[in-house]
Amino acid sequence: MAGLKEVRERITSISSTMQITSAMKMVSAAKLRRAQDAITRMRPYASKLKEILENLSATLDSSEGGAYSTERPIEKVLLVAVSSNRGLCGGFNSNVNKQIIALSKNEYAGKEISVLSIGKKSGEFAARRGFTVTKRNDSVYDNLTFEVIAPIAQSIMDEFVEGKYDRVDVIYNQFKNAATQLCVAEQFLPVAPPEATEKTTSTDYIFEPAKAEIVADLIPRSLKTQLYAATLDSHASEHGARMTAMHKATDNASDILKALKLSYNKARQAAITNEILEIVGGAAALEKG
Repeated sequence: MAGLKEVRERITSISSTMQITSAMKMVSAAKLRRAQDAITRMRPYASKLKEILENLSATLDSSEGGAYSTERPIEKVLLVAVSSNRGLCGGFNSNVNKQIIALSKNEYAGKEISVLSIGKKSGEFAARRGFTVTKRNDSVYDNLTFEVIAPIAQSIMDEFVEGKYDRVDVIYNQFKNAATQLCVAEQFLPVAPPEATEKTTSTDYIFEPAKAEIVADLIPRSLKTQLYAATLDSHASEHGARMTAMHKATDNASDILKALKLSYNKARQAAITNEILEIVGGAAALEKG
């Protein structure tokens, strides 16, 4: 019967799909472990360095290296969109793309917006939507190290100091756990001063050798580390999102397969019953004849 043949083909197709999604889930789980370890080790260092940077920048003027904390009227904005090179990871990339659109329509409405992409998906999306894509960094995940991210951060910092941009934000997925990733937009430049709270106390640093020498090295290094940490966060989030998406896809395929097999068995049983009835009917007709 044509119906049975079609169901058999669908069962074969769904089984193959389930094998693929299950394999992709296991691969993502293995990659997630390494990516999670990397961001877990980096976070305390990046967080403390950022805290020192914010406290230090609040005391600087432009001659001491405070060019990275210079506030200017926001007219030209650069959005650093960190995404992945591949899909099949649920809403991971679409959340970054939605954040680009949300910022362009709300906070930076009417401003000149450019996009620098880290990962293929955000660059392709920004180009399709008519944004100016200054640079696409699609190969960073081939060898994700600080040495790869540092030149990107340095280029952004140089352009900010030159006045090419008045504000730089980094959009990325912050890793919480394998099932949860939070898409955030963080201010990268100018360096934001520490938030004032009732418990906040001023930090008085002792500089040795000289303040200017330390600042000249610390601020750029801290900003590079901040971008590197955001990229590591996004990398771990990608594998977590893909593992979760493939887990759900495998479960859905399993449910569909069960339903198809039940449908196939019912149709096969009905076909067998019809054949038996035809044989019995034919035998009865011959007896009467």
